[in-house]
Amino acid sequence: MASALETLCGQAFGAKKYYMLGVYMQRSWIVLFICCILLLPLYLFATPLLKLLGQPDDVAELSGVVSVWMLPLHFSFAFQFPLQRFLQSQLKAWVIAWVSLVALAVHVFVSWLFIVVLDCGVIGAAVTQNFGWWVLVFGLFGYTVRGGCPLTWAGFSMEAFSGLWEFVKLSAASGVMLCLENWYYRILILLTGNLKNAEIAVDALSICMSINGWEMMIPFAFFAGAGVRVANELGAGNGKGAKFATAVAVMTSVAIGLFFWLLVLIFHDKFAFIFSTSPPVVEEVNKLSILLAFTILLNSVQPVLSVASVDMAVGVAVGSGWQTTVAYINLGSYYLLGVPLGFLMGWKFNQGVMGIWAGMIFGGTAVQTVILAIITLRCDWEKEAEKANHHVLKWARDD
Repeated sequence: MASALETLCGQAFGAKKYYMLGVYMQRSWIVLFICCILLLPLYLFATPLLKLLGQPDDVAELSGVVSVWMLPLHFSFAFQFPLQRFLQSQLKAWVIAWVSLVALAVHVFVSWLFIVVLDCGVIGAAVTQNFGWWVLVFGLFGYTVRGGCPLTWAGFSMEAFSGLWEFVKLSAASGVMLCLENWYYRILILLTGNLKNAEIAVDALSICMSINGWEMMIPFAFFAGAGVRVANELGAGNGKGAKFATAVAVMTSVAIGLFFWLLVLIFHDKFAFIFSTSPPVVEEVNKLSILLAFTILLNSVQPVLSVASVDMAVGVAVGSGWQTTVAYINLGSYYLLGVPLGFLMGWKFNQGVMGIWAGMIFGGTAVQTVILAIITLRCDWEKEAEKANHHVLKWARDD
């Protein structure tokens, strides 16, 4: 939901309405904090919910305990994600990078202390997550309020409580768009876990998803940059600049995607050894490598046009305010086409995990990528720039 700030802060910064960025961020804090409270039952009742979904009792019980220990992490997201978007919109990514480096160092030390020295096990691993993320929150907040953003941070304001409903609608559209994206790959693992003798398949799929997650950090950076740059240019009324930023981000990300696509194809029977020496797992990863390669290739384009993971900044679609449109595209391509096709190929045609993944990738991700590419190519960037500029000025008048 914080990705709504990419649109609002990015366009306001481009239009030189600097004071609005701080107000938008505070509105996001309010909305996201309320949402964190509404989501508390998922954490507090994780054990019965997981049992209801058919998870083994021991896994459900431990997961329930872990989820309670991760509640501070849950609430940190309400502040950390808006702070990141707020700073990204001002082209201050280097601040986030340095603070993240400090947070990583703290996380490594605390993890060593709780897991190795104090031998706290899984609970200790869950607790350590809280330290790193809150260091990130306090570091970014400290930079913001201690003079790092003199134009965009004017202190806490009661204006943050006005116009919340409009903000909620845009945030909700952004949240739905991202959730439909992220849940899609969780469903892939869930479907695989329901196959007969699924242990090897789940192990191999987890390895492939880890490789994909590592590589996804690269297009993730590009669509974060693309979202900010597109929003800045649209807010400034520069349609040609927004179009050029889109083209540069897509071409660069695709070139890198092709490199890793080739790398996976060349070392298809080797990279599994990073994670496992089990011959059955290595062989299964080898079989899945072709699907991993094409997933990486598609994900080098698709995130720049919409969104991608587990932390989630924004791309061209969000930078232009197309969240609702992309949400509908995700719903149709992923859940009305990709999931049924994956289920059909996995069970009806007895293709197992390869069938499930192939159906979901080529039936869902590929279709979504093509649709987004067509929309982006047909976009009237000058018209989008006019709309963005009008939108920023309207919000400025209302505030």
